[in-house]
Amino acid sequence: MSRYDLGTDDPRVKVRPGKSSRPRSKQRPDHSKKPVGMVIGIDRGRYQVIMADGTTVTAIKARELGRGSVVIGDRVHVGGDISGQKDTLGRIVQIQERDTLLLRSAEEGQRQGKPKPIVANAQQMVIVVALADPPPRYGMIDRCLVAAYEAGVRPLICLTKSDLADSTDFYAAYTPLGIEIVTTSVTPEKIEGLSQLLPKLGNQVSVLVGHSGVGKSTLINAIVPGANRQVGEVNAVTGRGRHTSTSAIAFSLPAGGWVIDTPGVRSFGLAHVDNETLLAAFTDLSEVAVACPRGCKHLADSPQCALSTWPGQVAGEEQKYRQARLNSFRRLIASRHVE
Repeated sequence: MSRYDLGTDDPRVKVRPGKSSRPRSKQRPDHSKKPVGMVIGIDRGRYQVIMADGTTVTAIKARELGRGSVVIGDRVHVGGDISGQKDTLGRIVQIQERDTLLLRSAEEGQRQGKPKPIVANAQQMVIVVALADPPPRYGMIDRCLVAAYEAGVRPLICLTKSDLADSTDFYAAYTPLGIEIVTTSVTPEKIEGLSQLLPKLGNQVSVLVGHSGVGKSTLINAIVPGANRQVGEVNAVTGRGRHTSTSAIAFSLPAGGWVIDTPGVRSFGLAHVDNETLLAAFTDLSEVAVACPRGCKHLADSPQCALSTWPGQVAGEEQKYRQARLNSFRRLIASRHVE
């Protein structure tokens, strides 16, 4: 009797063949010679990829790459039809090594605490902050800064609506961190301060972040002709903006470079960042912290923290500067746990 013989002649009995014992090959196709492009848009499983020759290709992702593996800014190898013609579809088969990866930890649901990639290969994070309507949310700004430092992305703060409120207190809070700040305001004719912002975006891959209603879409429309991003208004009751950007998208700048507009965010989880990673972004403080005891959290109440004595080692304006910088750094550490 064969192993498939069930001892019956009934034709209704079906015998399922056994699985092959042949092991699956670990060899995978070499995609390194496939054309390379940059992901500039993602929408419901379809990826917009701009190739080296300027052709924009609609593509899907190879299943073996995994869910959520491809993000805006990724440099990818693309197979399939890359003509860019209507109703054609390419296939993303490989992701090149990333220079930077901006992450945000999920704060609820099954993925709580797990980092989620937002943008790849960004060189600069532009944190857009309204001075009024809605007012600055310092905790949110600090958390964005922490994420930028962790990713190795240079932070830049762009203040909007400066005609509605004074910026003195804001500058006092963030100047000690050595962060560059650009101030803008909207007039009936133009956006004041835009001429100071544009040179800082040239030949860079910049990602714009900020909560809803701060004016990101207004800036994008001024920076990128024809972007036509929808502009929303701030809710008079809650003081919060309404989401107008629903997905991240990259825009090419006329003078070179890219600017990536992200949906307005109301939280920025940082469970993936530890104090030592943040400290490494501040070379002057990290040199002092070498003298800290093992496991020091570098907070004001941390026992024998070497940072606490750092300002007192000098006098006058230098002491004031060191104390302000230390206070700002500790505020960033605290922001990891408090929204």
